[in-house]
Parts: sequence; structure tokens; C-alpha cells
Amino acid sequence: QVQLVESGGRSVQAGGSLRLSCTVLGDFDSRNSMAWFRQSPGKEREGVASIDSRGWTSYADPVKGRFTIYKDNAKNTLFLQMNSLKSDDSAMYYCAAHPRYDTTSLDQRAYDAWGQGTQVTVSS
Repeated sequence: QVQLVESGGRSVQAGGSLRLSCTVLGDFDSRNSMAWFRQSPGKEREGVASIDSRGWTSYADPVKGRFTIYKDNAKNTLFLQMNSLKSDDSAMYYCAAHPRYDTTSLDQRAYDAWGQGTQVTVSS
């Protein structure tokens, strides 16, 4: 059984930075693709960024150039560095693991393990 635990979310002013972490516990292959998703009240959950076993990444248009996803495979930890934060970035952020190694899909339906989320609030 795999458990994903997010941390790092907090309140921050617009223009600021945050780094989210997601530690994977249990029997997990660090080669699996992983991603960050987010959901704000009244909106559907959306993909933010993903990374595969080769280090290839994919980003949603609203965060390109501001967010960076990366992994520390030795520590089974996924990160999301978020810079130049905007109020629209306020949301619950979730990390997720994919059963494949070679995809950077941001289709949430394909991800089969999820964390509980960490709240990011950006005030203007």
C-alpha cells in the first residue's frame, strides 16, 4: 500500500514563493510518473505539473514559467516550486502517482494514488 503525504502549503502574499513537498511512503517504485493537481472551491480539480521517469515534465498553461516540478528519487519525494504566486493559484494542492513510468499526462483519471492535499492561499 502506498501513502502520499503533502506538506508546505500555507498563506502567502501575491508575488511570493512556496515549495510543496510530497513524500511517498510504502512499497513504491520511484520511477513512476507523478504529478501535482489543484482544486479551488467551486472549480474542478485541474492538472498543474507532471514528471516522468526520464525527468520529462509537463505544465498547465497558467503556471508555465512560474512553477517547477522535480523529484528526489532517493527520498521518494516530489516537489513543486511555485514562484510569482497569484491569487488564482489559491487552491488545495494534491500530489498523485501514475502506474506508468513514461507519461507526463495531466489527466487525473489515469492516476491511481493520491495524497490528502495541502492548502495554498495567496492574498493580493
